[in-house]
Amino acid sequence: MVTDAAGFKTLSDIQAFEQTPLAAQDMPATTFAALQKGAAINPAAPAISFFVSARDFARPKVVTYADLLAKVTQTANALRRLGIGRDDVVAYVLPNLPETHFVIWGGSAAGQVLAINPLLEADQIADLLRSANTKVLVTLEKTPKTDLWEKCVQALDSVPSIQHVVTCSVFDWMDGAAAKVFGTLGKLRAGSLRVGGRKLPVIRFPSLIAGAKSDGLEFAPPAPGDISTMLCTGGTTGLPKIARRTHRSEVFDCWSAAQFNPQVATPGRAVFCGLPLFHSNAILITGLLAFMNGAHVVLATPQGYRGDGVVANFWRVVDRYKVATFSGVPTVYSALLEVPREGLDISSLVFGACGAAPMPVELFNEFVEKTGVPIVEGYGLTEGAVASSLNPTHPDRRRIGSIGLHLPHQDMRCAIFDDRDEFVRWAETDEVGVIMISGPNVFEGYLIDSQNTGIFLEQGGQRWFNTGDLARQDADGYFWMTGRKKELIIRGGHNIDPKIIEEAMHAHPGITMAAAVGRPDVKAGELPVLYFQGDDIPTQELFDFAHQHVPERAAVPKELIRLEELPVTAVGKIHKVTLNMMEVERTIRAEAKAAGHEIETLEVVQDAKRGIVARLRVHCGTDDMRHLLGRYTFNVDFID
Repeated sequence: MVTDAAGFKTLSDIQAFEQTPLAAQDMPATTFAALQKGAAINPAAPAISFFVSARDFARPKVVTYADLLAKVTQTANALRRLGIGRDDVVAYVLPNLPETHFVIWGGSAAGQVLAINPLLEADQIADLLRSANTKVLVTLEKTPKTDLWEKCVQALDSVPSIQHVVTCSVFDWMDGAAAKVFGTLGKLRAGSLRVGGRKLPVIRFPSLIAGAKSDGLEFAPPAPGDISTMLCTGGTTGLPKIARRTHRSEVFDCWSAAQFNPQVATPGRAVFCGLPLFHSNAILITGLLAFMNGAHVVLATPQGYRGDGVVANFWRVVDRYKVATFSGVPTVYSALLEVPREGLDISSLVFGACGAAPMPVELFNEFVEKTGVPIVEGYGLTEGAVASSLNPTHPDRRRIGSIGLHLPHQDMRCAIFDDRDEFVRWAETDEVGVIMISGPNVFEGYLIDSQNTGIFLEQGGQRWFNTGDLARQDADGYFWMTGRKKELIIRGGHNIDPKIIEEAMHAHPGITMAAAVGRPDVKAGELPVLYFQGDDIPTQELFDFAHQHVPERAAVPKELIRLEELPVTAVGKIHKVTLNMMEVERTIRAEAKAAGHEIETLEVVQDAKRGIVARLRVHCGTDDMRHLLGRYTFNVDFID
């Protein structure tokens, strides 16, 4: 066992820890058992401190551990009364509310839970609900300044499997006259909804759980191998990719990730949750991991980091609650640098975690230098619950730019595949290959069976999942990402599938071929742009077409670039790496022009170990360009 408070320092530490069999470790069997374990530590301790407005961060509504377990238990029993069985699905389309956690964990105790992004459009929500054959939908009641209720009502028109709608209210967590007025209106609203020629019962959440047993499940508890939650990972149109995770996978991943820094996952320690609760990190790292260890989750407004005043008051929240850790995407870290910290005690912070998108080196260094708060980078994906590798928290062992060492009791290797995507061999040290993971955290597969073809590999008596991401592993066991075979565009931590852009734009009669890639961006990490081959179409016409046909607002291209011929491989596939390289070159030239620097030579190449690398010589101002380009995640070598 590792007894150092800083957790693992080297790969050897992890290997020594793994000498104790996983079956001998003290790990709950299910998510419900994990909540029971955390609640037993101190039932009176705060499990969740929630504030609707950042102005009220010092006056939160508190849910104790006794309350949390009781509400989750009531939710599970009430859902069973609605007819939810082990194979039935409860979906939620909710902002960050305490009820969101009640529904996630109560729903996964009673049946299976589908998380849906509230920012999706009505037709996308409907696609997901239909794909999962959803029986119960939990969403926000009609509320000013949000169209969530209206979108869900529109979606329900084409989802015949829905039998009940449950509504939650932000105003149940507010004080004052406005809360009373809106709360009263909610209680007076009709108890049914007519959609698609049928009448659906509509139940307010407090009414749903009223009278339900709170001190134990009224049915057989779930088994470790039962499905707990389902999250969307790929495109949002056509056939959605819905990843099915078991109770075992989620509990194991939380337990395993906690071994990297045991001092954070301790009773009473505050954890800040600002990421949305349809996201794996928010659900597990700043959710279940904290709950199963008796920690204190600070749930910041229904909109999380997007809520008015949340970022502006972040350091004050850290001071008030003595926050130990938080998770954020690079845009959050960049914004936090602009927030004053003078006179505030932020010494409680052990680290901030970043893993949803690559962290630019310049931002990493500037944040650590100015705040004194370490950043721990890692790697994970929904199909692996949430985390697969992390950097050690020990300051001498963190390696900037690396995604760290593999989690204990989860294998992670790089593999070489041939042109037919068939396994050839395991990669050598520092040889780039596809990241493969194997362990209890690996999901059961996608809900739509046809999407599971070719994603799993049986090798050496183990079942491996092909992540599609490219990396190399160095001699010390650290992994370094070099690219994404999946080609996802990551905008502010949000995954955009290029296919939804390409499919929409291919419908334009003047476009014969189209390819969407990510453009490097200082604030968002990447922004979608589209390269196309076809007619010389007026720019405004194309932009209007994109806004009308690309189904996700965040995916609408920021620029549409016509080429006489798109680069293709020997077998005729569009070579997106070439387009990525072109975008890196465009970005560098734009930065140099804006700063008034003259580029002498610029070459963008594909390096065998590092992925895309720009080799650059400027006439003068090398230090300034080094700083400017250090804000991006691509590799730059300056030539003297």
